[in-house]
Amino acid sequence: MSYSDSSPQRTEVMHGGDKVIEQVLHFVSNARKKIDACVDHTRPLLATQIEPLKNSLVYAKERGICLSYVTEITNDNVSCCKELTKMTGEIRHLDGIKGNFYISDTEYIAPATFHERGKPASQMIYSNVKEIVNHQQYVFDTLWNKAIPAEQKIKELEEGVSEFFEVLTYREKASQVLIDLIKSVKKEALLFLPNDKAMVRVDRLGVIDHIIDAYQNGATIKIICPLSEENSKVVKRMSERAPHIAILNGNKSLYGMYIIDGQRCFRAELKHPKAENFPDAIGFSVYSNRRNTVDFFKSVFELLWNERQLNEELIKADKMQKEFINVAAHELRTPIVPILGLSEILRSRTIKDTYSSRKKQDLEMLDIVIRNAGRLSRLTEDILDVTKIESQSLRLKKELFDLNDVIFITVEEFKRQIDTTPGGGEVKLLFESVDTINNNKKAVFVEADKYRVIQVVSNLISNAIKFSKEGGSETINVSIDREKLGGSGGEDYAIVIVRDTGKGIDPEIFPKLFTKFVTKSYQGTGLGLFISKSIIEAHGGKIWAENNIQGKGATFYFTLPILDSEEQQR
Repeated sequence: MSYSDSSPQRTEVMHGGDKVIEQVLHFVSNARKKIDACVDHTRPLLATQIEPLKNSLVYAKERGICLSYVTEITNDNVSCCKELTKMTGEIRHLDGIKGNFYISDTEYIAPATFHERGKPASQMIYSNVKEIVNHQQYVFDTLWNKAIPAEQKIKELEEGVSEFFEVLTYREKASQVLIDLIKSVKKEALLFLPNDKAMVRVDRLGVIDHIIDAYQNGATIKIICPLSEENSKVVKRMSERAPHIAILNGNKSLYGMYIIDGQRCFRAELKHPKAENFPDAIGFSVYSNRRNTVDFFKSVFELLWNERQLNEELIKADKMQKEFINVAAHELRTPIVPILGLSEILRSRTIKDTYSSRKKQDLEMLDIVIRNAGRLSRLTEDILDVTKIESQSLRLKKELFDLNDVIFITVEEFKRQIDTTPGGGEVKLLFESVDTINNNKKAVFVEADKYRVIQVVSNLISNAIKFSKEGGSETINVSIDREKLGGSGGEDYAIVIVRDTGKGIDPEIFPKLFTKFVTKSYQGTGLGLFISKSIIEAHGGKIWAENNIQGKGATFYFTLPILDSEEQQR
C-alpha cells in the first residue's frame, strides 16, 4: 500500500500490531526528502531491535532521506540512542516526551494507544490531510527547537553531570534560588546589579553577608552597580569587612546577573525598580548551569567590567591631570612671585642708591630669590623627568664611583642646609656605612648614573626632613649595607637606608606610594618617589618603604648592584 500527492486525503485508525508495523514501513518508503520523529524513551529500543523497521530506516538514510529524532535519552536507552544516531541522522533530547508521532513530506502517523515496553502499539492514526500534516510539523519544529543535541545529553549521563535551564516565574522561589546560589560561592562571584537600590534589596536577602563570607574564604568578588547615597552604607560595610572586593560604578539596566564559579548563572528581570524587596522588584528569572549559557553571561559581564574599568581609569586620569595642573600652577606661581617682586625692589634700590649701605638686606633678599629659583628649577626638572620616564627616553650616564663618598657628600650638603634654615636645628641628620673595616669605610663601588643616584638620595632625605619637621622633630639616619640577593650564589647589592622618626607614611597613600602625584604634604607635586622608583629600577635595583615597627617614623630602602673586584679592574 502506498500513497502519493494524488491519493485522496484521509485520516484513519489502523488496528493490530502487524498492520501498525506494515504502515510504518510504507510510511518510511513513501518519504521523499525527510522524516521527523518525536518519540518517548521506549521507542529507540524498537527502532533498533525490530529488524524490518531498522532496515527501512537504514535504507531511507542511504536514499538521502533526512531523518530527525526528538526523544528522551535516559540511562536505560542511551546505548540504543547511540545506535539510532548511526542508523539515522540527528537526534535531540527533550525531558519528559510523552506520545509518539512521525511526519514525512506528505504523511503523518502516530500510535493511538498505550504500549508495553518493547512492543509496538496495537493501534495507529494515519493521515495525509495537508492541514493535519502541517499542524503536526509545527508541533515537531517547536519541540525540536527546545531540545538539546543528543551528544550533550549522552555526555551528561556518562559523566554524571546534568545540565538545566529553568525559567522561574514564582518570585519567592527565585529569591531562594539566588540565596542558595550565593551561599555556594567557592572561587568567584560576578554580580551585575541593575540599579543602586538593587544592592540594598539583595542585602536584605542576606546576599551581601554571604558575599563577604565568600571573600573572607578566598573567593574573588567583582560587582558592577550604580553607586549613590542609596547604597553607600552597604558599600561602606563591604569596604570595611572585605576591603578588596572590587566594585565598579555601573549604568542602570533592565536585568541583574549573577555568575557563580563559572558554573551557574542567574538572571532576573527588573520590573519595579523602586521596590523595597527583591521579590517585589523582579519579573521572570532564568537559572541555568548550561555551559554555553554560563559562558555567554560571563563574557557579557567581562565586557561590561572592562568597559567600566576603562571608564573609571579615564576619569581618574582626567582628575589627576587637572589636579596636577592646579598643583603645578601653584608651585610655579609660589616661587615666581617673590622672584619678580624682590627683583623689582633690588632694581629700584640699585637705581636710587648706587652705593647702598644695606648690603646684608640685599643679600638676604637675593638668597630668597635664589632659593625660590631653585624650587622652580627642581619642579621643571621633575616634570621633564616624568615626561622622559613615560616616553621611555630616560637615559643613564653610568660611571664607576664609591657610593659611600657620594652619599656622604650629599648628607653633608643637607646638614649645611639644615644648619642655615630657621628651625632646622630640630632635625639631626646622621650617616654611617655599616660595611666597615677597622672603623674605616670600605669602598662600595657601583656603576651608575651619579647625578641620578644623588637625585634619589636627595629626594629621600628631603622627604624625611619634611615629614620629621611635621612630626615635631627628629633624627634621620642614612646608612649603607651589603646584601647578597638570590642566595649564596646571588649578586651583591648595596642597600641604601634612610630612616626617620617623623610622622610615618599615611595608610591612605601607602598602597600607591611610588605612583605619580601621591602626597600628603602641602608642598611638592608628589612626583619625587615616582621618579626615584623609575631611576632605581632602570639601574636594576629595587626601592620600597615601610613604617617602623618599633617607635615612629618610616624607613625607605633602595638597592644597587655592586661591582666585584674583577669587574672594577675591567
